Amino acid sequence: MQISQISPEKKRLLEAVLPHVPFDGWSDAAVRAGIDEIGVSEADFRAICPRGAVDLAVAAHQEGDAQMVARLQQLDMADMRFRDRVATSIRLRLEVAGDKEVVRRAATLFATPHMAAEGAKLMWNTADAIWNALGDTSRDANWYSKRATLSAVYSACVLFWLGDESANAEETNAFIDRRIENVMSFEKFKAKVRGSATLKPLVAPLESLLSRVRAPEAAARDSDLPGYWDPKTGTTDQ
Repeated sequence: MQISQISPEKKRLLEAVLPHVPFDGWSDAAVRAGIDEIGVSEADFRAICPRGAVDLAVAAHQEGDAQMVARLQQLDMADMRFRDRVATSIRLRLEVAGDKEVVRRAATLFATPHMAAEGAKLMWNTADAIWNALGDTSRDANWYSKRATLSAVYSACVLFWLGDESANAEETNAFIDRRIENVMSFEKFKAKVRGSATLKPLVAPLESLLSRVRAPEAAARDSDLPGYWDPKTGTTDQ
């Protein structure tokens, strides 16, 4: 997945609206307050953000992903264990998330039934960005399982972080390590099952089926995943 780059115009709108989000949420009220301050009309705003504040909430998340990837590219993680690289990526993503209240408001928005698919897509894209930044080259069923697992881990970490009041997010860091350890334990279990002469005949049919699964092509990546919103038709594919 290529990291989505928001336009300068949308970035300007985002910077104007963000200070109002902790008080008004990702809402029309926050939008009106922000665009009034910079002299942008409602019509011009809607031309850039057809879904209103939702588009800015999505843009804020995309900006966080882009900042995380930029910081990861500056790190030398060659001597780290792979689990530590993943944990470091999650920590960086939380560091660049910004104001907790802004993130909490976004979590509330994307938890609503009609926005759940969009929220799932954002979590998936964050997981995809992390795996790509760490050099993942899988193109089979592992492409999906890695991103699905990390999406769940990152979502849990965000929720824990929002309620963490410990110094320097120490409790969140410990929580991240525990979640990564859970994932690694599961991966070890899968490897043990594959290597078991007793269990292999039982899982062979499933492995045969999964061997036919391929990651979506880059050109179709967005429309092939949950939460895709078509700006031309104004519909969400769930």
